[in-house]
Amino acid sequence: MQFIDLSMLQRRLGLIQATAINMIDMVGIGPFITLPMVIGMMNGPYFLYAWIAGAVLSFVDAMVWSELGAAFPKAGGSYNFLKEAYGPEKTGKLMSFLFVWQTMIQAPLVIASAAIGFASYLSYLVPLNGFTSKAVSGGVVILIVVLLYRKIEAIGKISVLLWGGVIFTMLWIIGGGIAHGNFTAPLQHMNDGLTINYALITAMGFASVKTMYSYLGYYNVCHLGAEIKNPTRNIPRSMFLSIAGISVLYLAMNISVTSVVPWQEAKDSEFVISVFMQRLAGDTAANVVTVLVLWVAFASVFSATLGYSRIPYAAATDGAFFKVFAKLHPTRQFPHISLLFLGALAFIFSLLFRLSDVISAILAMRILIQFIGQAIGLLLLRKARGKDAFPYRMPLFPIPVFLGIILWAGILVSTGWKMVLTGLAVILAGSIAYFIKAKQTREWPFKNR
Repeated sequence: MQFIDLSMLQRRLGLIQATAINMIDMVGIGPFITLPMVIGMMNGPYFLYAWIAGAVLSFVDAMVWSELGAAFPKAGGSYNFLKEAYGPEKTGKLMSFLFVWQTMIQAPLVIASAAIGFASYLSYLVPLNGFTSKAVSGGVVILIVVLLYRKIEAIGKISVLLWGGVIFTMLWIIGGGIAHGNFTAPLQHMNDGLTINYALITAMGFASVKTMYSYLGYYNVCHLGAEIKNPTRNIPRSMFLSIAGISVLYLAMNISVTSVVPWQEAKDSEFVISVFMQRLAGDTAANVVTVLVLWVAFASVFSATLGYSRIPYAAATDGAFFKVFAKLHPTRQFPHISLLFLGALAFIFSLLFRLSDVISAILAMRILIQFIGQAIGLLLLRKARGKDAFPYRMPLFPIPVFLGIILWAGILVSTGWKMVLTGLAVILAGSIAYFIKAKQTREWPFKNR
Protein backbone atom coordinates (compact mmCIF):
# COMPACT_ATOMS: atom_id res chain seq x y z
CA MET A 1 0.00 0.00 0.00
CA GLN A 2 1.29 3.44 -0.92
CA PHE A 3 1.69 6.01 1.87
CA ILE A 4 1.74 9.79 1.63
CA ASP A 5 4.33 11.86 3.48
CA LEU A 6 2.44 13.89 6.08
CA SER A 7 5.28 16.40 6.06
CA MET A 8 3.81 17.69 2.78
CA LEU A 9 1.41 19.64 4.99
CA GLN A 10 3.25 22.81 6.00
CA ARG A 11 3.33 24.44 9.45
CA ARG A 12 2.01 27.91 8.61
CA LEU A 13 -0.54 28.62 11.39
CA GLY A 14 0.63 30.54 14.49
CA LEU A 15 -1.00 30.95 17.90
CA ILE A 16 -3.30 33.79 16.85
CA GLN A 17 -4.54 31.97 13.78
CA ALA A 18 -4.98 28.68 15.68
CA THR A 19 -6.95 30.45 18.42
CA ALA A 20 -9.06 32.22 15.81
CA ILE A 21 -9.89 28.92 14.09
CA ASN A 22 -10.93 27.39 17.42
CA MET A 23 -13.05 30.34 18.49
CA ILE A 24 -14.95 30.80 15.25
CA ASP A 25 -15.71 27.07 15.32
CA MET A 26 -17.03 27.38 18.89
CA VAL A 27 -19.08 30.54 18.34
CA GLY A 28 -21.27 29.45 15.49
CA ILE A 29 -25.01 29.71 15.35
CA GLY A 30 -25.04 27.53 18.50
CA PRO A 31 -25.14 30.10 21.33
CA PHE A 32 -27.76 32.20 19.57
CA ILE A 33 -30.20 29.37 18.92
CA THR A 34 -29.51 27.40 22.11
CA LEU A 35 -29.82 30.41 24.44
CA PRO A 36 -33.64 30.19 24.57
CA MET A 37 -33.49 26.37 24.60
CA VAL A 38 -31.28 26.35 27.69
CA ILE A 39 -33.48 28.86 29.51
CA GLY A 40 -36.56 26.82 28.68
CA MET A 41 -35.02 23.58 29.92
CA MET A 42 -33.81 25.12 33.18
CA ASN A 43 -37.05 27.13 33.45
CA GLY A 44 -35.62 29.62 35.90
CA PRO A 45 -33.12 32.45 36.34
CA TYR A 46 -30.44 29.89 37.27
CA PHE A 47 -29.97 28.90 33.61
CA LEU A 48 -26.48 30.43 33.77
CA TYR A 49 -25.29 27.37 35.70
CA ALA A 50 -25.73 25.25 32.57
CA TRP A 51 -23.29 27.52 30.70
CA ILE A 52 -20.84 27.36 33.61
CA ALA A 53 -21.09 23.54 33.59
CA GLY A 54 -20.27 23.52 29.87
CA ALA A 55 -17.21 25.69 30.46
CA VAL A 56 -15.98 23.42 33.27
CA LEU A 57 -16.28 20.28 31.14
CA SER A 58 -14.56 22.04 28.22
CA PHE A 59 -11.60 23.05 30.40
CA VAL A 60 -11.27 19.56 31.86
CA ASP A 61 -11.50 17.87 28.49
CA ALA A 62 -9.05 20.36 26.94
CA MET A 63 -6.41 19.05 29.36
CA VAL A 64 -6.75 15.62 27.76
CA TRP A 65 -6.61 17.11 24.27
CA SER A 66 -3.59 19.23 25.22
CA GLU A 67 -1.52 16.28 26.42
CA LEU A 68 -2.35 14.27 23.30
CA GLY A 69 -2.19 17.17 20.84
CA ALA A 70 1.22 18.37 22.04
CA ALA A 71 2.62 14.82 21.99
CA PHE A 72 1.17 13.89 18.55
CA PRO A 73 0.87 17.10 16.48
CA LYS A 74 -0.33 15.47 13.29
CA ALA A 75 -3.20 15.98 10.88
CA GLY A 76 -6.30 14.12 12.00
CA GLY A 77 -6.26 14.75 15.76
CA SER A 78 -8.24 12.02 17.47
CA TYR A 79 -7.44 9.52 14.73
CA ASN A 80 -3.79 9.59 15.76
CA PHE A 81 -4.52 9.80 19.49
CA LEU A 82 -6.71 6.69 19.50
CA LYS A 83 -4.30 4.72 17.32
CA GLU A 84 -1.33 5.49 19.56
CA ALA A 85 -3.24 4.99 22.81
CA TYR A 86 -4.68 1.58 22.01
CA GLY A 87 -1.73 0.26 20.00
CA PRO A 88 -0.95 1.04 16.34
CA GLU A 89 -0.94 -2.67 15.46
CA LYS A 90 -3.64 -3.80 17.88
CA THR A 91 -6.93 -2.36 19.18
CA GLY A 92 -5.79 1.07 18.05
CA LYS A 93 -6.58 0.04 14.47
CA LEU A 94 -10.21 -0.60 15.43
CA MET A 95 -10.57 2.53 17.58
CA SER A 96 -9.04 4.86 15.00
CA PHE A 97 -11.15 3.28 12.25
CA LEU A 98 -14.32 3.79 14.33
CA PHE A 99 -13.41 7.43 14.86
CA VAL A 100 -13.03 8.03 11.12
CA TRP A 101 -16.19 6.00 10.46
CA GLN A 102 -18.33 8.14 12.76
CA THR A 103 -16.60 11.32 11.60
CA MET A 104 -17.75 10.63 8.04
CA ILE A 105 -21.31 10.83 9.42
CA GLN A 106 -21.21 13.33 12.27
CA ALA A 107 -18.80 15.87 10.69
CA PRO A 108 -21.21 16.60 7.82
CA LEU A 109 -23.98 16.76 10.44
CA VAL A 110 -22.03 19.45 12.33
CA ILE A 111 -21.46 21.41 9.14
CA ALA A 112 -25.09 20.98 8.10
CA SER A 113 -26.38 22.06 11.53
CA ALA A 114 -24.58 25.39 11.26
CA ALA A 115 -25.84 25.87 7.69
CA ILE A 116 -29.42 25.05 8.73
CA GLY A 117 -29.11 27.46 11.66
CA PHE A 118 -27.88 30.13 9.23
CA ALA A 119 -30.97 29.70 7.08
CA SER A 120 -33.21 29.73 10.15
CA TYR A 121 -31.87 33.05 11.41
CA LEU A 122 -31.93 34.55 7.92
CA SER A 123 -35.71 34.18 7.99
CA TYR A 124 -35.80 37.13 10.43
CA LEU A 125 -34.66 39.34 7.54
CA VAL A 126 -36.13 37.53 4.54
CA PRO A 127 -39.26 35.36 4.70
CA LEU A 128 -38.30 31.82 3.70
CA ASN A 129 -40.46 28.83 2.91
CA GLY A 130 -39.38 25.22 3.15
CA PHE A 131 -37.78 25.18 -0.31
CA THR A 132 -35.92 28.50 -0.10
CA SER A 133 -34.68 27.69 3.41
CA LYS A 134 -33.11 24.47 2.14
CA ALA A 135 -31.66 26.32 -0.84
CA VAL A 136 -29.96 28.79 1.51
CA SER A 137 -28.49 26.12 3.80
CA GLY A 138 -27.21 24.12 0.84
CA GLY A 139 -25.78 27.26 -0.73
CA VAL A 140 -23.85 28.06 2.44
CA VAL A 141 -22.14 24.66 2.34
CA ILE A 142 -21.17 25.14 -1.31
CA LEU A 143 -19.74 28.60 -0.67
CA ILE A 144 -17.68 27.30 2.27
CA VAL A 145 -16.12 24.58 0.13
CA VAL A 146 -15.23 27.18 -2.50
CA LEU A 147 -13.55 29.39 0.11
CA LEU A 148 -11.58 26.47 1.56
CA TYR A 149 -10.34 25.35 -1.83
CA ARG A 150 -7.00 27.17 -1.41
CA LYS A 151 -3.65 27.15 0.42
CA ILE A 152 -3.57 26.97 4.22
CA GLU A 153 -1.87 30.36 4.75
CA ALA A 154 -4.69 32.07 2.82
CA ILE A 155 -7.20 30.19 4.98
CA GLY A 156 -5.40 31.46 8.11
CA LYS A 157 -5.92 35.05 6.95
CA ILE A 158 -9.60 34.43 6.19
CA SER A 159 -9.99 32.87 9.66
CA VAL A 160 -8.61 35.97 11.40
CA LEU A 161 -10.99 38.18 9.38
CA LEU A 162 -13.99 36.02 10.29
CA TRP A 163 -12.80 35.93 13.92
CA GLY A 164 -12.88 39.74 14.00
CA GLY A 165 -16.54 39.66 13.01
CA VAL A 166 -17.30 37.07 15.70
CA ILE A 167 -15.68 39.12 18.47
CA PHE A 168 -17.29 42.38 17.30
CA THR A 169 -20.76 40.78 17.31
CA MET A 170 -20.38 39.37 20.82
CA LEU A 171 -18.98 42.63 22.20
CA TRP A 172 -21.78 44.68 20.64
CA ILE A 173 -24.41 42.44 22.24
CA ILE A 174 -22.65 42.58 25.60
CA GLY A 175 -22.08 46.33 25.35
CA GLY A 176 -25.74 46.88 24.58
CA GLY A 177 -26.76 45.18 27.81
CA ILE A 178 -24.21 47.16 29.82
CA ALA A 179 -25.39 50.44 28.29
CA HIS A 180 -28.97 49.49 29.12
CA GLY A 181 -28.06 49.95 32.77
CA ASN A 182 -29.53 46.74 34.17
CA PHE A 183 -26.69 44.38 33.29
CA THR A 184 -26.16 42.84 36.74
CA ALA A 185 -29.84 42.04 37.40
CA PRO A 186 -29.71 38.45 36.05
CA LEU A 187 -26.73 37.75 38.31
CA GLN A 188 -28.48 39.17 41.35
CA HIS A 189 -31.48 36.89 40.80
CA MET A 190 -29.82 33.77 39.37
CA ASN A 191 -30.41 31.82 42.59
CA ASP A 192 -34.07 32.82 42.97
CA GLY A 193 -36.13 29.67 43.42
CA LEU A 194 -33.06 27.44 43.15
CA THR A 195 -33.52 24.07 44.85
CA ILE A 196 -30.96 21.32 44.42
CA ASN A 197 -32.95 18.16 43.75
CA TYR A 198 -33.34 15.44 41.16
CA ALA A 199 -35.43 17.66 38.88
CA LEU A 200 -32.71 20.33 38.82
CA ILE A 201 -29.95 17.80 38.12
CA THR A 202 -31.99 16.29 35.29
CA ALA A 203 -32.71 19.72 33.80
CA MET A 204 -29.02 20.61 34.11
CA GLY A 205 -28.12 17.48 32.14
CA PHE A 206 -30.56 18.25 29.31
CA ALA A 207 -29.50 21.91 29.18
CA SER A 208 -25.80 21.00 29.23
CA VAL A 209 -26.27 18.98 26.04
CA LYS A 210 -27.18 22.28 24.34
CA THR A 211 -24.43 24.32 25.98
CA MET A 212 -21.79 21.71 25.12
CA TYR A 213 -22.95 21.84 21.50
CA SER A 214 -22.12 25.57 21.66
CA TYR A 215 -18.69 24.96 23.25
CA LEU A 216 -17.60 22.21 20.85
CA GLY A 217 -14.69 23.21 18.64
CA TYR A 218 -12.06 24.13 21.23
CA TYR A 219 -10.02 21.14 19.99
CA ASN A 220 -10.24 21.98 16.27
CA VAL A 221 -6.56 22.95 16.30
CA CYS A 222 -5.66 19.30 17.01
CA HIS A 223 -7.11 18.22 13.68
CA LEU A 224 -4.71 20.70 12.04
CA GLY A 225 -1.74 19.57 14.14
CA ALA A 226 0.56 19.11 11.15
CA GLU A 227 -0.02 22.72 10.10
CA ILE A 228 0.57 24.47 13.47
CA LYS A 229 3.83 26.27 14.22
CA ASN A 230 5.54 25.24 17.49
CA PRO A 231 2.71 22.77 18.19
CA THR A 232 3.85 21.60 21.64
CA ARG A 233 3.18 25.10 22.97
CA ASN A 234 0.60 26.57 20.60
CA ILE A 235 -1.85 23.66 20.57
CA PRO A 236 -2.51 23.71 24.36
CA ARG A 237 -2.38 27.51 24.54
CA SER A 238 -4.85 28.02 21.71
CA MET A 239 -7.36 25.66 23.35
CA PHE A 240 -7.25 27.23 26.80
CA LEU A 241 -7.31 30.75 25.37
CA SER A 242 -10.30 29.80 23.23
CA ILE A 243 -12.29 28.29 26.09
CA ALA A 244 -11.50 31.13 28.51
CA GLY A 245 -12.46 33.78 25.99
CA ILE A 246 -15.62 32.05 24.80
CA SER A 247 -16.79 31.20 28.34
CA VAL A 248 -16.62 34.86 29.35
CA LEU A 249 -18.35 35.94 26.14
CA TYR A 250 -21.15 33.34 26.48
CA LEU A 251 -21.90 34.22 30.10
CA ALA A 252 -21.77 37.94 29.41
CA MET A 253 -24.02 37.57 26.36
CA ASN A 254 -26.63 35.58 28.30
CA ILE A 255 -26.57 38.14 31.10
CA SER A 256 -26.81 41.02 28.63
CA VAL A 257 -29.74 39.56 26.70
CA THR A 258 -31.80 38.61 29.76
CA SER A 259 -31.19 42.03 31.32
CA VAL A 260 -33.28 43.44 28.45
CA VAL A 261 -35.53 40.51 27.49
CA PRO A 262 -36.76 38.77 30.70
CA TRP A 263 -35.93 35.07 30.84
CA GLN A 264 -39.64 34.21 30.94
CA GLU A 265 -39.96 35.78 27.47
CA ALA A 266 -36.54 34.89 26.10
CA LYS A 267 -37.14 31.14 26.46
CA ASP A 268 -39.86 31.29 23.80
CA SER A 269 -38.14 33.67 21.36
CA GLU A 270 -36.83 32.14 18.12
CA PHE A 271 -34.79 35.27 17.30
CA VAL A 272 -33.89 36.39 20.80
CA ILE A 273 -30.76 38.35 19.76
CA SER A 274 -32.70 40.29 17.15
CA VAL A 275 -35.51 41.02 19.60
CA PHE A 276 -32.93 42.13 22.18
CA MET A 277 -31.33 44.63 19.80
CA GLN A 278 -34.68 45.84 18.48
CA ARG A 279 -35.71 46.85 21.98
CA LEU A 280 -32.42 48.59 22.61
CA ALA A 281 -31.91 50.47 19.35
CA GLY A 282 -34.78 49.89 16.94
CA ASP A 283 -35.43 47.89 13.78
CA THR A 284 -32.31 48.94 11.87
CA ALA A 285 -30.00 47.83 14.67
CA ALA A 286 -31.92 44.54 14.94
CA ASN A 287 -31.38 43.90 11.24
CA VAL A 288 -27.67 44.73 11.52
CA VAL A 289 -27.11 42.40 14.48
CA THR A 290 -28.98 39.64 12.63
CA VAL A 291 -26.56 40.05 9.72
CA LEU A 292 -23.67 39.77 12.18
CA VAL A 293 -25.16 36.61 13.70
CA LEU A 294 -25.24 35.20 10.17
CA TRP A 295 -21.58 36.20 9.79
CA VAL A 296 -20.77 34.24 12.96
CA ALA A 297 -22.68 31.19 11.75
CA PHE A 298 -20.88 31.31 8.41
CA ALA A 299 -17.51 31.58 10.14
CA SER A 300 -18.32 28.51 12.22
CA VAL A 301 -19.12 26.39 9.16
CA PHE A 302 -15.84 27.56 7.64
CA SER A 303 -13.74 26.53 10.63
CA ALA A 304 -15.48 23.19 11.24
CA THR A 305 -15.20 22.13 7.60
CA LEU A 306 -11.51 23.03 7.57
CA GLY A 307 -10.70 20.88 10.61
CA TYR A 308 -12.81 17.88 9.67
CA SER A 309 -11.41 17.70 6.14
CA ARG A 310 -8.03 16.67 7.60
CA ILE A 311 -9.36 13.56 9.39
CA PRO A 312 -10.12 11.23 6.43
CA TYR A 313 -6.90 12.50 4.85
CA ALA A 314 -4.83 11.51 7.90
CA ALA A 315 -6.42 8.06 8.05
CA ALA A 316 -5.93 7.46 4.34
CA THR A 317 -2.26 8.46 4.42
CA ASP A 318 -1.82 5.96 7.23
CA GLY A 319 -3.30 3.17 5.11
CA ALA A 320 -6.36 2.83 7.35
CA PHE A 321 -8.94 4.39 5.03
CA PHE A 322 -9.67 4.60 1.32
CA LYS A 323 -6.56 5.75 -0.57
CA VAL A 324 -8.43 8.36 -2.59
CA PHE A 325 -8.74 10.55 0.53
CA ALA A 326 -4.94 10.74 0.81
CA LYS A 327 -4.65 12.89 -2.30
CA LEU A 328 -3.41 16.47 -1.94
CA HIS A 329 -4.22 19.19 -4.43
CA PRO A 330 -1.30 19.18 -6.94
CA THR A 331 -0.49 22.90 -6.54
CA ARG A 332 -2.23 24.13 -3.38
CA GLN A 333 -1.23 21.24 -1.11
CA PHE A 334 -4.46 20.58 0.79
CA PRO A 335 -6.63 17.41 0.97
CA HIS A 336 -9.15 18.39 -1.70
CA ILE A 337 -10.85 14.98 -2.08
CA SER A 338 -11.60 14.84 1.64
CA LEU A 339 -12.92 18.41 1.56
CA LEU A 340 -15.16 17.78 -1.43
CA PHE A 341 -16.58 14.53 -0.01
CA LEU A 342 -17.49 15.99 3.39
CA GLY A 343 -18.88 19.09 1.71
CA ALA A 344 -21.07 17.00 -0.58
CA LEU A 345 -22.43 14.93 2.30
CA ALA A 346 -23.04 18.07 4.40
CA PHE A 347 -24.92 19.56 1.45
CA ILE A 348 -27.21 16.51 1.34
CA PHE A 349 -27.77 16.54 5.12
CA SER A 350 -28.59 20.27 5.04
CA LEU A 351 -31.45 19.45 2.68
CA LEU A 352 -32.76 16.44 4.63
CA PHE A 353 -32.69 17.31 8.34
CA ARG A 354 -33.97 19.89 10.80
CA LEU A 355 -31.69 21.55 13.33
CA SER A 356 -33.46 20.03 16.31
CA ASP A 357 -32.79 16.56 14.90
CA VAL A 358 -29.02 16.86 14.80
CA ILE A 359 -27.77 18.64 17.95
CA SER A 360 -28.22 15.67 20.30
CA ALA A 361 -27.20 13.19 17.58
CA ILE A 362 -23.90 15.00 17.08
CA LEU A 363 -22.94 14.56 20.73
CA ALA A 364 -24.30 11.03 21.14
CA MET A 365 -22.22 9.77 18.19
CA ARG A 366 -18.97 11.26 19.45
CA ILE A 367 -18.89 10.81 23.21
CA LEU A 368 -18.07 7.10 23.56
CA ILE A 369 -15.25 6.87 21.00
CA GLN A 370 -13.84 10.37 20.77
CA PHE A 371 -14.20 11.86 24.24
CA ILE A 372 -14.46 8.97 26.71
CA GLY A 373 -12.34 6.63 24.56
CA GLN A 374 -9.69 9.30 24.19
CA ALA A 375 -9.57 10.01 27.94
CA ILE A 376 -9.14 6.32 28.73
CA GLY A 377 -6.50 6.16 26.00
CA LEU A 378 -4.49 8.92 27.70
CA LEU A 379 -4.46 6.88 30.92
CA LEU A 380 -3.12 3.89 28.97
CA LEU A 381 -0.44 6.00 27.27
CA ARG A 382 0.70 7.62 30.49
CA LYS A 383 1.06 4.19 32.08
CA ALA A 384 2.92 2.73 29.10
CA ARG A 385 5.25 5.63 28.25
CA GLY A 386 5.48 7.71 31.41
CA LYS A 387 4.82 11.43 31.87
CA ASP A 388 8.12 12.48 30.29
CA ALA A 389 6.77 11.49 26.87
CA PHE A 390 4.26 14.36 27.04
CA PRO A 391 5.45 17.95 26.44
CA TYR A 392 2.30 19.27 28.15
CA ARG A 393 1.24 17.66 31.43
CA MET A 394 -2.05 18.49 33.11
CA PRO A 395 -2.12 19.46 36.79
CA LEU A 396 -3.45 16.94 39.34
CA PHE A 397 -3.28 14.04 36.88
CA PRO A 398 -5.30 11.75 36.70
CA ILE A 399 -8.15 13.53 38.55
CA PRO A 400 -9.18 15.73 35.55
CA VAL A 401 -9.29 12.64 33.33
CA PHE A 402 -11.67 10.75 35.61
CA LEU A 403 -13.78 13.87 36.14
CA GLY A 404 -14.06 14.33 32.39
CA ILE A 405 -15.16 10.71 31.88
CA ILE A 406 -17.89 11.06 34.52
CA LEU A 407 -19.18 14.35 33.09
CA TRP A 408 -19.18 13.06 29.50
CA ALA A 409 -21.11 9.97 30.62
CA GLY A 410 -23.71 12.26 32.18
CA ILE A 411 -24.00 14.26 28.95
CA LEU A 412 -24.39 11.04 26.95
CA VAL A 413 -27.28 9.83 29.11
CA SER A 414 -28.88 13.27 28.88
CA THR A 415 -29.06 13.08 25.08
CA GLY A 416 -31.80 10.48 25.59
CA TRP A 417 -31.80 6.73 25.17
CA LYS A 418 -32.88 6.96 21.55
CA MET A 419 -29.74 8.93 20.73
CA VAL A 420 -27.57 6.65 22.88
CA LEU A 421 -28.84 3.63 20.95
CA THR A 422 -28.24 5.47 17.67
CA GLY A 423 -24.65 6.13 18.70
CA LEU A 424 -24.17 2.48 19.68
CA ALA A 425 -25.67 1.37 16.35
CA VAL A 426 -23.14 3.52 14.47
CA ILE A 427 -20.30 1.96 16.50
CA LEU A 428 -21.65 -1.56 15.86
CA ALA A 429 -21.94 -0.93 12.12
CA GLY A 430 -18.42 0.51 12.08
CA SER A 431 -17.06 -2.47 13.98
CA ILE A 432 -18.60 -4.89 11.48
CA ALA A 433 -17.14 -2.88 8.60
CA TYR A 434 -13.72 -2.88 10.24
CA PHE A 435 -13.62 -6.64 10.84
CA ILE A 436 -14.69 -7.32 7.25
CA LYS A 437 -11.95 -5.00 6.02
CA ALA A 438 -9.39 -6.43 8.46
CA LYS A 439 -10.09 -9.98 7.39
CA GLN A 440 -9.62 -9.07 3.73
CA THR A 441 -6.36 -7.18 4.36
CA ARG A 442 -5.15 -9.55 7.12
CA GLU A 443 -4.87 -6.81 9.73
CA TRP A 444 -5.49 -7.08 13.47
CA PRO A 445 -6.99 -9.36 14.78
CA PHE A 446 -6.53 -11.58 11.70
CA LYS A 447 -2.87 -10.72 11.10
CA ASN A 448 -1.40 -13.91 12.58
CA ARG A 449 -3.86 -16.31 10.97
